[in-house]
Amino acid sequence: MYKIIGAMFVIGAAGFLGLTVANAYQNRPRELRDMQTALHLLETEIAYGATPLVEALDNVSTRVPSPVGRFMSEVARELSAGYGATVREAWGFALNGFRPETFLKEEDLSVVKGLGEVLGASDRADQLKHLRLAIERLKAQGHKADDEAKRNVKLWQCLGFTGGLAVTLILI
Repeated sequence: MYKIIGAMFVIGAAGFLGLTVANAYQNRPRELRDMQTALHLLETEIAYGATPLVEALDNVSTRVPSPVGRFMSEVARELSAGYGATVREAWGFALNGFRPETFLKEEDLSVVKGLGEVLGASDRADQLKHLRLAIERLKAQGHKADDEAKRNVKLWQCLGFTGGLAVTLILI
């Protein structure tokens, strides 16, 4: 009886681990698309609305899902806090808080960080160029993430349960 319960526990735990890894592969492309959408919206706010950056970030934050929306909201909050933070500082601070709650890889976050380095430091036309460049880079990362997801989601889903089954058979 205890062996059966233990075996079910091992298989379930290993299966859950496999599903968790597969979930990360599934969520990364979605978050990359959300970040692209946010940057497109920010580009529109800057180009056509001539909206101040804090207000533009706040507007964008309400129109994209979390965690990307929360990131944009945090940047806006940091900029409007009144202690004189530059866009680079506010962006970096918000990005550090964003890292633990996202499925984006370091290479994805470096694109976002690079945008924060130049956003708000030049005229509107230059900012729009940097936004478009970041969107294109994120799009390329999105294609890579889609390919990785296609290759790895089913692998990890199956590997978790079969690995648990293999461990169970070894222990019994």
